[in-house]
Amino acid sequence: MKLTIPVLLLASCCPALPAVAQPAPQAGAEVVSTVNGPVRVERLAGLELPWGMAFLPDGRLLVTEKPGRLRVWAGGRLSEPVAGVPKVAYRDVETEQGGLLDVAVDPDFASNGLVYLSYAEAAEQQPPDLVDTPESRFGDFVLDDNVLKGGAVARARLVEGQLRDLQVIWRQAPKTIGRGHFALRLVFAPDGTLFVTSGERMRFEPAQSRTSNLGKVVRINRDGSTPPDNPFAGQKDARADIWSLGHRNLLAAAVHPPSGQLWVLEMGPQGGDELNVIAAGKNYGWPVVSNGDNYDGSPIPDHPARKEFEAPQRSWTPVLSPSGMLFYGGSLFPAWRGNALAGGLSSKAIIRLTLDGTRIVDEERIDMKRRIRDVIEAPDGALLALVDDKKGELLRLTPAAK
Repeated sequence: MKLTIPVLLLASCCPALPAVAQPAPQAGAEVVSTVNGPVRVERLAGLELPWGMAFLPDGRLLVTEKPGRLRVWAGGRLSEPVAGVPKVAYRDVETEQGGLLDVAVDPDFASNGLVYLSYAEAAEQQPPDLVDTPESRFGDFVLDDNVLKGGAVARARLVEGQLRDLQVIWRQAPKTIGRGHFALRLVFAPDGTLFVTSGERMRFEPAQSRTSNLGKVVRINRDGSTPPDNPFAGQKDARADIWSLGHRNLLAAAVHPPSGQLWVLEMGPQGGDELNVIAAGKNYGWPVVSNGDNYDGSPIPDHPARKEFEAPQRSWTPVLSPSGMLFYGGSLFPAWRGNALAGGLSSKAIIRLTLDGTRIVDEERIDMKRRIRDVIEAPDGALLALVDDKKGELLRLTPAAK
């Protein structure tokens, strides 16, 4: 789950933001079935392509929209866009994977007012006549995007409905032409450092390279500096920000509360979505091994073929297309306590994994009939979910009366 922050009085530097009224939830909210009983699904707000969310210490909810808007949900209302959001690289096309992505709240927000945003940015200088090179292993999948860009993480103080003192603290390197797979989930570690999932940008070279931070889990300090205990810190042939390597497109990540370890769900190619428990310095194999195959049908060796790579705790074919993840610890769904919950895009579901330590002992796909981009636990134990759509939604899930 994104770092759990107790509900505190908000520091005086961050007063309430202006809000605009939203329609009241429709009468007779939807009910979905689960193995532990019916669940009520209430529509709280409409959003355009929402991507990430995080709670402020006073219980207000920050929500991002891919076109470049940060909003605040509080008191049954959705704010106007927060001012001061950095310019993002976003195209209004169905295949767009960039824009404004995740949001995270500093563990010391009550005293420093800092929030963190991940997003896609275009290079200031665009070389002339840029053209992406075809890649047969993607089959017919074409993004047709010739902009040089990459992911970035910035932090700023949230003050009076705007972001101030914005500072970029980390960037994907190198920037690449076109394609997607930015990843860029933000998760605070128990020691206060920041994990960033960095996608491989739909390239087959960088995930195994220690001189690139693409296809990696990255660990940085909150100011963007590198922790001295990172596994490759001080090595001339490796980037110091790398925590683990050999990853594809990691859109779901959360810290497992009992162990303090980072868990990630990453999208495989044609099959082979993975759940990995991340350990410092380990290599998870992409693109050398995968339990899926390329989109043109060409095979990729399965994980057992190469024992030097870390095997996933679990893999899925057909895929989940996982996005967003938490470990549930609330009281509204007692049967779910300690479970991992993740959003599913192509699966249009919330995936619930019952755990025994790091071992998955049961799985349930809760049919939402919508692409679920992110999930988060509310202070009262409700589950909130974001629907990935041009006419997206913020949903609230609670037990239905029996």
